[in-house]
Amino acid sequence: MDSFAKLLILFGVILAAVGGLMLFIGKVPYIGRLPGDIYVQRKNFSFYFPLTTSILLSIVLTLLFSFFSRR
Repeated sequence: MDSFAKLLILFGVILAAVGGLMLFIGKVPYIGRLPGDIYVQRKNFSFYFPLTTSILLSIVLTLLFSFFSRR
């Protein structure tokens, strides 16, 4: 039962960190508007796919997880 409590605390800390990052990322000027992000706008249709942003985020998360898993 003690390990379950630690797991719940860990999830709470992770959720708080993700919430803080979401507040911070909204103020970074180029996130979501990088070259390579696909944006199509027609009369009554708009499509946005952040391809470059997704690739960049994937690389950053991979580096972070590999750094913390080696410890």
